[in-house]
Amino acid sequence: MSRLLLLLCALAVSAADRRPNVIYILADDLGYADLGCYGQKVIVTPELDRMAKEGLKFTQFYAGATVCAPSRSVLMTGLHHGHTRVRGNAGQKNAAAQALKSGDLTVAKFLQSAGYKTALIGKWGLGDVGAAESGLPRKQGFDEFYGFLNQHHAHNHFPDYLWRNETKEALPNVVTPVGEHGGGYATKMEKFADDLFAEESLRFVERNKDRPFFLYWSMIVPHANNERSVALGDGADVPDYGPYAEADWPKPDKGQAAMITRLDGYVGRMLAKLKELGLEKDTLVVFTSDNGPHDEARHDLTRFNPSGPFSGIKRSLTDGGIRVPFIAWWPGRIAAGSETGHVAYAGDFFATAAQLAGQPAPADLDSVSFAPTLLGEGLQARHEYLYWEFHEGGFRQAALLDGRWKGIRSGGPDRRVRLHDLRNDVAEQKDVAAEHPEIARRLGEYLSTARTESPDWTPVWQAGVGKKQATKKK
Repeated sequence: MSRLLLLLCALAVSAADRRPNVIYILADDLGYADLGCYGQKVIVTPELDRMAKEGLKFTQFYAGATVCAPSRSVLMTGLHHGHTRVRGNAGQKNAAAQALKSGDLTVAKFLQSAGYKTALIGKWGLGDVGAAESGLPRKQGFDEFYGFLNQHHAHNHFPDYLWRNETKEALPNVVTPVGEHGGGYATKMEKFADDLFAEESLRFVERNKDRPFFLYWSMIVPHANNERSVALGDGADVPDYGPYAEADWPKPDKGQAAMITRLDGYVGRMLAKLKELGLEKDTLVVFTSDNGPHDEARHDLTRFNPSGPFSGIKRSLTDGGIRVPFIAWWPGRIAAGSETGHVAYAGDFFATAAQLAGQPAPADLDSVSFAPTLLGEGLQARHEYLYWEFHEGGFRQAALLDGRWKGIRSGGPDRRVRLHDLRNDVAEQKDVAAEHPEIARRLGEYLSTARTESPDWTPVWQAGVGKKQATKKK
């Protein structure tokens, strides 16, 4: 065999064995049905719809939690909501409870140790300067960080500074400080944070095109600016209304739709960049959301129906609060135009990334690799149970058994479980515990043992809390 042929064979083997780049794109408060490919009729999302046509769409994928910080903690640690470090939004009054600790193992640390270049661009929420520094991104496995450390600071889409690693970088926006962190809202709006994150993400890919990389691109759109909602009655803070400028809608509705379409454009730019660099066949891109849709921008939920057929929104333990879009794109490896009903959740990303990186995942994770589903190869393992909890306004729990049976408990540890059959009642309107007492019993026993104790997250039950919210259709 000639030397040239040997070289070509070696290059072919090297290309086949290359560990894939991984880009995890996380939207903030994007609902299951906020995208056209998931049933949205009003807001246009052509790039994500194309991504779904070129890749794989999950129809039963769940966030790690129904609110921001614990959802991101589940994603990073591969531990479910009752085991992960951060289990709620603690805020500045107890910042240490909302920070990862030095002994925690994140997927970023794991991939970094496997030789990946790692970056977090956007919103973090799991560590901050001061009492929460153990959770700073560069202490949790990221080589580079650019964005918001504090989630309240991230409410403002036009901040007057962002963090680059541990250094503040000033921006020309002028801010009226309001709220717990003083993130407030801008009166002079020149730099939109997510525009900056998109540019930074593209530059990171360009710089690292010749080595394996992991990019966690954590957008803040379409989260509302809650402080602006209170002060000005419009929390949909966006540079322009795009294709909705002439719509006969209130400003919050125009802004909410414009944020989602703008987000869509960012994703399109990234996929185009990968194709331009010839990296599309070497890169897994996933797109999802941290929890269900919000109603905090003062926009009209009925106009957009962001939860689709499901009940509830953000802060609900019904599927509207936790079932989210999930699209996986990897040309040449993932079959185009495919769809799966495989039941997975954000915590499964850890084991999936480990498998794709050719490394054994830690044994103590609540994480099942969905790589077999992505690639159409091998036996796909499944969860028997998925678990969530919620601490605001009275502790409550939820679990999903065999992808079908949803059990929700509120009001106390000995209260009966409300049971829903998702196969026949996706809106979770009917309690079928009396018809299926054995299943309700199994779920009740699981809920009693699913969580480990945490001094920062002790359940505080309140009788009667949660029932109305959990069953309300929005």
